[in-house]
Amino acid sequence: MNDYKDEKIRELLKRNLRPINEELERDLWPQMLRRLEQRSAAVPWFDWALLALVVLGLVLVPNTIPLLLYHL
Repeated sequence: MNDYKDEKIRELLKRNLRPINEELERDLWPQMLRRLEQRSAAVPWFDWALLALVVLGLVLVPNTIPLLLYHL
């Protein structure tokens, strides 16, 4: 690139990107504590059904246990 293009790109970057603050604008720890205190998400019924199918499959066909362990 020539100097004109370099200068043009530099000017566009200065105009469109705001400066980065080295200090945080606010303390993030209280927000993190609030998120930790919130109730965790419930496990959907579909996940329980899938788990039941896997357990049933392992009970009925025990030869699949090494196959399952291989894929984990």
